[in-house]
Amino acid sequence: MERGGFLELRGVASRYGSTQVLADIDLSISKGEFVALLGASGCGKTTLLRLLAGFIGPSAGEVKVRHRDVTHLPPDKRGMALVFQSYALWPHMTVAQNIGYGLKLKGVPRTEIATRVAAMQSLLGLDGLEARKPSALSGGQRQRVALGRALAVDPEILLLDEPLSNLDARIRLTVRHELRALQKRLGITAIHVTHDREEAMVMADRIVILNAGKIAQQGTPEEVYNCPASAFVAAFMGAENVIHLDGVRVGGQFVIAEGAANAVAGVPVLDRPLTSGPVEARFRPEAARLLAEGEIATVGSGITFRGEVAAVSYPGGHWRHVVRIGQTEIMADGTQAFEPGARVAVHVPAEALFLFNAPANEPASTVSRAPSGKVYA
Repeated sequence: MERGGFLELRGVASRYGSTQVLADIDLSISKGEFVALLGASGCGKTTLLRLLAGFIGPSAGEVKVRHRDVTHLPPDKRGMALVFQSYALWPHMTVAQNIGYGLKLKGVPRTEIATRVAAMQSLLGLDGLEARKPSALSGGQRQRVALGRALAVDPEILLLDEPLSNLDARIRLTVRHELRALQKRLGITAIHVTHDREEAMVMADRIVILNAGKIAQQGTPEEVYNCPASAFVAAFMGAENVIHLDGVRVGGQFVIAEGAANAVAGVPVLDRPLTSGPVEARFRPEAARLLAEGEIATVGSGITFRGEVAAVSYPGGHWRHVVRIGQTEIMADGTQAFEPGARVAVHVPAEALFLFNAPANEPASTVSRAPSGKVYA
């Protein structure tokens, strides 16, 4: 993989009237890299993809491919191809005609079009379907035709605008692995817009998380999952449980003060920029260990909360509990079901607990008492 400088965005911004959609986007993508743009609806990820494709222009900044400024070039001069969310296939054309459409627009000779279309059909498992119209294809087959049309023009960069969102769950799992394998085999650079966290995790070399038009964090799937840089990223990556606590930083440890539902606990600070005072603690339901309240003494390092089961369900493979801790409700998974009303302990290992300093207007939910006896409100 050719590192750095292949596709670059510098200071890119975009506005729709008075609305700022993107701001200060700096991103460098390597040749052959698969990058997922991940974020909630309205965060700017599709706007960024359309800006890369050349369908809209930036209000500031520049886009470069191989150090060549393409900021103001039309879409057909950028060496990119876009696969749309809706596939955008011509309903009156056959599979072969749809795949070869971009080549026809480029004025490629018919014999060469036929050769390249046949090769693309074979590559994508569409042999024997060349005479069919889109209406006679399954969702997965239509997705492959749209992908074939994009790849047939031999783009340097493949842009994917949530191309799997219209597929049912079972087919989506298969196609995502096929698409990733194809991208690696061809060595093509891919930028994939998605709001599906799992899809980004299993497909991408690097994930770029957008929030309100800015890059909130970027890194490998492991980095953004295990080391979220902010409470927003932690929540977006599945750590939706949140409990407001209080504590004090002592060297390389953050000592969580005693509260109404927890004892004193110390967790490593690691690289977190934590300061003493109120903190927001986040963790994933699957990271928690659910125990009968009397088992608190048997658990390892981390923090243990005392609570009461409010509801329980079985999503498959485990029991998911809604546990009321003080005035807060969190979710925790267990290998056995606890009945509603049962008193339980929720233990969160130190490595699965993500701590962030709470905003100034969001104090700890309860008065906590540090080991020294000093009260931290």
